[in-house]
Amino acid sequence: MDISLRAIALFCFVLLLTRVMGRRELSSLAPFDMILLIVLGDAIQQGLTQDDYSVTGALIAITTLALLQRGTSFLSWRFTSARRLLEGEPIVIMQDGRLIEKNLRRERLSAADLAEEARANQIDSFDRIKWAVLEPNGSISFIEK
Repeated sequence: MDISLRAIALFCFVLLLTRVMGRRELSSLAPFDMILLIVLGDAIQQGLTQDDYSVTGALIAITTLALLQRGTSFLSWRFTSARRLLEGEPIVIMQDGRLIEKNLRRERLSAADLAEEARANQIDSFDRIKWAVLEPNGSISFIEK
């Protein structure tokens, strides 16, 4: 039971952490970010199982995390308000070729970041963009004029 309670607490912490970090950071992992995630995973494992190195303890922890993930997925699918809370909403960051500075600041994006993504989508000028939307998964969708 203790392992399940720790798994629930750590799951909630990681969920909160990913929401606070921002979607752009999670969508583009640099090598250092990948290393940091591995270290974070190891730290979570140590807090999760403490001194219990048994297979049973690991199974309980993994099952609890899987059930929590499945539960949050169901809540996101079933309830719109839960989806907004757990996954976030798309944010318009450019309209008719003009940057929406307030939304860029909120998501810690620069014009250079947006230009890089536009080039990756074969768009050479902001003037060609009708809408640019930062999706909940961190990707940017472009709708051309």
